Amino acid sequence: MISGDPDTPGSPFVIRFRYHGKARIPPHWHAVDEHLSVLSGTFRIGMSDSGDEAATTALGVGAYALLPAKMVHYAWADANTIIQAHGIGPFSINYVNPAGHPSRRGRE
Repeated sequence: MISGDPDTPGSPFVIRFRYHGKARIPPHWHAVDEHLSVLSGTFRIGMSDSGDEAATTALGVGAYALLPAKMVHYAWADANTIIQAHGIGPFSINYVNPAGHPSRRGRE
């Protein structure tokens, strides 16, 4: 968390995500717009619930993407990457397949 409170309605927030090595973010959506900037590395984003890696756009350092509220998207990084997201709360991550939630991987 860089600033603000993503859980509070109407509160501006800035979050920084650091990915080390390979990172996969399964198809998900947010209830509010997400503004994303790539600070280092390469971040790939796809817009659908398919998770198809061939259907993504590579974003390099300095790139910006607007992910509108409720648009299903997925992403990944293959090497160390830092992205920054900002918006207006409340911010939540809603996985298309709840079993795909990173905290549930490896469980039955």
